[in-house]
Amino acid sequence: MSDQRPHCLVIGVGAGTGLACVRRFVESGYKVSMIARHEGRLQTWQQDISNTAAYPSDITELDQFRDTLRQIKDEQGLPSKVIYNASLATFAPYTELDPKDLERNFRANTSGLLITAQEFAPAMIDAGGGAIIITGNTSARRGTPRFVGFAPTKASQRILGESLARELGPKGVHVAYIMIDAMIDMPMVRKRMPDAPIELFAQPADIAAEVYHIAHQPPSTWSYMHEIRPFGETW
Repeated sequence: MSDQRPHCLVIGVGAGTGLACVRRFVESGYKVSMIARHEGRLQTWQQDISNTAAYPSDITELDQFRDTLRQIKDEQGLPSKVIYNASLATFAPYTELDPKDLERNFRANTSGLLITAQEFAPAMIDAGGGAIIITGNTSARRGTPRFVGFAPTKASQRILGESLARELGPKGVHVAYIMIDAMIDMPMVRKRMPDAPIELFAQPADIAAEVYHIAHQPPSTWSYMHEIRPFGETW
């Protein structure tokens, strides 16, 4: 990747929001490091998109994840923008949920965010600033049946992000949370809901544009909580 470009890290790159964020930042002049569990897909995207670098890592293996973040910083430099798009979920009635699944999801959704801040925020402060943008969903604010293995981990993610925002904001690091109240228009979702109208879907490129905008807010108008949804969504 070009060392002349500013550095963005996208954590949790899949075929929807994560990949759209990679493309959006590259198109805007960044080099982008990508983290995901699936090495094959990451390598394909690295070949297809210039100025990207693939770093396969399982966030639930926290020590391995921390080592990956340090490797990225050593090889690519400190990212000025970090997009935390990692998400892991288990859907089941509370009577059937294995507590180990809840703990695994917590590591991906919340503990991984803490490690990310620990590894990058102090250096961002020393460098004069940066941004950590977290993508979430409505589970961050409400619990519903069968979401007992997911909603608590996203709610804790939102609160952790707010704690980080309050501590890091005065030191020059912008932390923001984007709550995506939508089905995201991607192949696996369309396959499950082939008859759903288009107005109920959020387009990954449009989500990525909002992520990019929030990551570049001027310091005089920083914000933390953002809710975005398609115009056809009931709320």
